[in-house]
Amino acid sequence: MRPKQRNRLILAIVIVLFVSISAVLALTALEKNINLFYSPTMIVNGEAPKDRMFRAGGMVSDGSVQRDPDSLEVSFRLNDEANEITVKYTGILPDLFREGQGIVVQGKLAPDGSVMATEVLAKHDENYMPPEVEHALETARKMGVADAEKE
Repeated sequence: MRPKQRNRLILAIVIVLFVSISAVLALTALEKNINLFYSPTMIVNGEAPKDRMFRAGGMVSDGSVQRDPDSLEVSFRLNDEANEITVKYTGILPDLFREGQGIVVQGKLAPDGSVMATEVLAKHDENYMPPEVEHALETARKMGVADAEKE
């Protein structure tokens, strides 16, 4: 092998090695910081991570909002028309938060199966539905139709 060819080969190997190391580092960083979306049905089925932050969305169930009069703690039920989960949040809720509203929460799964939310996001007008929530509701409707057909 001539010196010129050897130098090109070494340069190519160094470039491939550098790109590979960069890709591994980038994917590792993204994996730790990504927040995946889970519907209430997915959470009930045990698909949500137990030790990491995630997003959950659905509709706030009518009559489910309970506020602690002595603090900013609030709990409510979130549903996707197939299943319901309890969400607990400490803080000021968005102005657009209300029962029957489509929302997305970010938080962790508590040992009792509820979601301990660190952030609550409400839709900004009556026509908007977060895409993840809309997809989860559509999936739950399809599952409900399939279950009804089996019976």
